[in-house]
Amino acid sequence: MSLVKQLWLAISAVLLLAFGGSLLVAMTSSRAYLEQEVGIKNADNANALALAMTQLPKDEVTLELLVSAQFDTGHYREIKLTDISGDMIVRRTANEIDPQVPAWFSAIVAFDVPPGEAVIQDGWRQYGIVTLHSQHDYAYVSLWQSALRMAAWFAAAGMISMVIAYIIVRRIRDPLRSVTRQANDISQRRFTTSPLPHTLELREVSNAMNRLSASVRQMLERESEQIERLRRQLLHDSTTGAMTREAFIDRLTFQLAQEDGTSYGCVVLVRATDLARINEHHGHAYTDLLLQDLSKRLKTVAEAHGNGHVGRLNGSDFALQLCGNVDQDWALERIEDSLGAMTSQHVPLLSLPAAFANYSFGDDRASLLSKLDGALSLAESRGGRGIEVCRDTSCVSLYQSRADWREALLAAMDHGIMLGQYPVVDSQRQLLHFEAPARLNLKGQWHQSSTFMPWISRLRLHDDLDLKVLDEALKTINNHQQPLGINLSHESVMYPNLILMMQQRLSTNPEAATRLWIEVPESIARMDVEGLRYLCQTLRPFGCHVGIEHVGAAFRQLGDLQDLGLSYIKLDATLTNGVSQSPEQQTILRGMATLCHSLAILAIAEGVQNEDDIETLFEIGLDGVTGPAVSRMP
Repeated sequence: MSLVKQLWLAISAVLLLAFGGSLLVAMTSSRAYLEQEVGIKNADNANALALAMTQLPKDEVTLELLVSAQFDTGHYREIKLTDISGDMIVRRTANEIDPQVPAWFSAIVAFDVPPGEAVIQDGWRQYGIVTLHSQHDYAYVSLWQSALRMAAWFAAAGMISMVIAYIIVRRIRDPLRSVTRQANDISQRRFTTSPLPHTLELREVSNAMNRLSASVRQMLERESEQIERLRRQLLHDSTTGAMTREAFIDRLTFQLAQEDGTSYGCVVLVRATDLARINEHHGHAYTDLLLQDLSKRLKTVAEAHGNGHVGRLNGSDFALQLCGNVDQDWALERIEDSLGAMTSQHVPLLSLPAAFANYSFGDDRASLLSKLDGALSLAESRGGRGIEVCRDTSCVSLYQSRADWREALLAAMDHGIMLGQYPVVDSQRQLLHFEAPARLNLKGQWHQSSTFMPWISRLRLHDDLDLKVLDEALKTINNHQQPLGINLSHESVMYPNLILMMQQRLSTNPEAATRLWIEVPESIARMDVEGLRYLCQTLRPFGCHVGIEHVGAAFRQLGDLQDLGLSYIKLDATLTNGVSQSPEQQTILRGMATLCHSLAILAIAEGVQNEDDIETLFEIGLDGVTGPAVSRMP
């Protein structure tokens, strides 16, 4: 039995005991008092009547008139006059009176009042005895009404007491529930804190649990910071903080083969010219500061876009990748302004030629970089003060205007969406779920997301597409009883009405909802934590698995996200590619897996290229893998 129920039972028992005891004492006292008063009245009236009869002539008519007069002037049940031998001389009795009280009450009270008796003298001898019974049925009525008034008062007092008790119990129950929720959160590896209650004992318990949660949170933050330092040492250039060439190339390769919102975008190459001469005249420290400034400016453009990366390909060449839908005019303007401001500060020492190219799913990485190198050389030959844009003539737009694209996309979504299937398996090679990127039928052919997602973004059709994908995923799960993972765009997560519509669909498919894996971009964890929190809290009751994909730099924020209830994260391919040959990567991933497990979060590696990496990833503690090597498995 719960503590609250015990408190309610105790309060109710105390109130009933107080009412019953008070009623019993009051009724007993009143009954005794009434019996005493009626008995005294009987005795007094009998003595007064006997004295009056003693002074009168002793003929029966006179005595009968006196008895009748006394009987008529008071409330009596019976008055009788008997002689010394007990023979009746005069007797008057009253009819029975209905006191209009319950019979059980009369039976319980049952007044026992002795009659009043007095002797009548006739000179020196006794004439007779007068016996008098007062009418006490009215006492039942008085006592019953007193009991009703007391019961009414106790009912009112009980209601007031219950209200006060409810307030007190609620002040106890709410902190208890808060402590219980916190304990459940801790058991589920979500180290939350709760407000301190006013009750001293509960305050001590809650304070102790808050200290525990804070201590674990600090431990997680220290671990994530240490892992982040190791990750940066491995994947980032020590001088500029940009990604190393290997890490940047791995990321670009993975995204060119990935059917999601990062499988299209643009890449910019920037070259810092005459570094040898600058280093010779101004020193190594000045050159490093210049390169750091260039890297910082490119990172500013990437952060302004929301999903971008900066890499250092060699001593003087930097690469900027902007993933997803990119407004080319905006990107060129921001890059040109940043590079122009930097060159103007170092005229005539420095020039920063640049090359710009768009990429999409399926492009060959080597061809893309070769094209950028050629454009960069052309920009350098023209004085190094502009951006050379690669014109991709091989890519022909399916439609020529925004209106045509909108009409075609809406028609394709209404016609139906096809979901791809890329397996994600655990260490036992058992299926965790299928990654299911969306494809649309445009002009009679099924196209990957890189073809239509830029126009989905420009036309703000994310919510329509995500709902169609959700409907198709639930339908597929119901038909095949297999778990599916779908992607939500950043824009959709920021749209609360879409989440509510998702909630309605999941409520009508409760069984399929438990097999649904929902992935959101890493950028949400960095830019919109509250939106991610709302998504997790809304979908958690349906048993959905909510995770973050392409996790790299955002891993250091995992300590801040531990209270969201995430089910899994997918680690970026730059961390997992070639892990079997890199002890440093193994150390980082082992720490990531340990930290994820301490938060009850599955750690899944994405973009795995070869089977040796699969074995190594499972050996160091990861829970799942996906990528080309997994798709090739029998």
